[in-house]
Amino acid sequence: MMSDFSQNEKYTTLMELRKHHVETDRDKQILRHLNRLLMRDEHGNYLPRARRFTGDLETRGITIIEAAGSGKTTAVNRVLSRHPALQVKQGEDWPRYLRIQVPSPATLKSLGRAVLSATGLDRVAASTTAWEIWRIARHRLALLDIVVLWFDEAQDMFLSGSAREIDDMLKMLKTLMQNDSAVIPILSGTERLAEITSYDPQVNRRFTKVVPAPLAPGLDDANLLHLIEAFTDEIGLRFERDKLLAGRLIHASRCRFGRAVETILNAIECAVEECAPNLTTMHFAEAWGMQEGCDWERNVFVSPNWASIELDAGAAAFEAARTARQNLQAGRK
Repeated sequence: MMSDFSQNEKYTTLMELRKHHVETDRDKQILRHLNRLLMRDEHGNYLPRARRFTGDLETRGITIIEAAGSGKTTAVNRVLSRHPALQVKQGEDWPRYLRIQVPSPATLKSLGRAVLSATGLDRVAASTTAWEIWRIARHRLALLDIVVLWFDEAQDMFLSGSAREIDDMLKMLKTLMQNDSAVIPILSGTERLAEITSYDPQVNRRFTKVVPAPLAPGLDDANLLHLIEAFTDEIGLRFERDKLLAGRLIHASRCRFGRAVETILNAIECAVEECAPNLTTMHFAEAWGMQEGCDWERNVFVSPNWASIELDAGAAAFEAARTARQNLQAGRK
C-alpha cells in the first residue's frame, strides 16, 4: 500500500472507486436468468433474439426483487450493457435493450409514453388512448429490434392501487411477451413487486425471479472487511480493524450490500477530508450520522447497544399500511 498519496490523488482515486461496480452472486444470477431466455446459434453463441415458449407463441421475463439501496439497478445495467447479444450493431445507434425509468406513480398511458420516448418518439397526441400508445410502442420495439425491455423501479407501475389500473398493467406485460414484436421484459424493484405480480397467476408464471439474499452478520463479515481493505489500499489509507465494525456496518446498511458499499466510500471520504492516515470506526460513525441525521447516542457505529437500534420502523409501518390498502382496493383479502 502506498502511504504517500497526495490529497489530489486521493480525491481522484475516490471518484474512481465510486464508479467501480463490485460484482456479487446477484450479477451472476441475473446473467443466468437472461441467458436462458435468449436464442443461440449452432456454435452456442447467444443471439439478439428472444426464445419462445408455449408452442413457440410467447417469450418469458425476469423479476429482480431487492430492497431499495441494494444496488440492483447498477447490477442489471452492467449485465445488459456487457452482454454480447445486446450490443450496438455496426451501422446502428442503439443497443438491443431499453431501460425505462418508471414514472411515479405510473399510469398505463404515462408508462407507454416513456417507452415511446426511449425509442425516439416524443410527440404523441394527447388524445391518443393508452392501448393505441402501446400498439405504437410494440411496433417501435419491433422496428428497432429491441430484445429486452427493462422497467426499473417497477413497483411504481402499481402505485395507483386501482384494481383496474393494476389489471391493465398486468395485461400489458402479457401482451409484451406475445406476437411478432414480443420482447423479454425485466422488472426490477423492491419487495412490493413480488406482491403485485402475484395478483395474476398467468403473469407470475411467465417471470422467473431473482431474489438475492441480504447481508448476514457473521457470514458476510470477512468479505466486507476485505472490501474495505481493498478500497483503503487503493486510496493509500491504513484500515484500523475493529471486531464489531462488520456487524455494525451490516446493521447500519439494513443488510443491503449497495448501502454498505456507499457507507464504506463515505467513511473513506471523511478520512480523506480530515487528511487522516487511517480509516477508523469514527469515520464510519461520522459518515453514517451525516446520512441518517440521527442523535449521536443512536449512531450504530457508536452505541454499545447498536444491535437493538431499530431502523426505518416508521417506513415499514407506512409500507404495510399502503400494501393493505392496495390489497383491499384490488379485491384481495
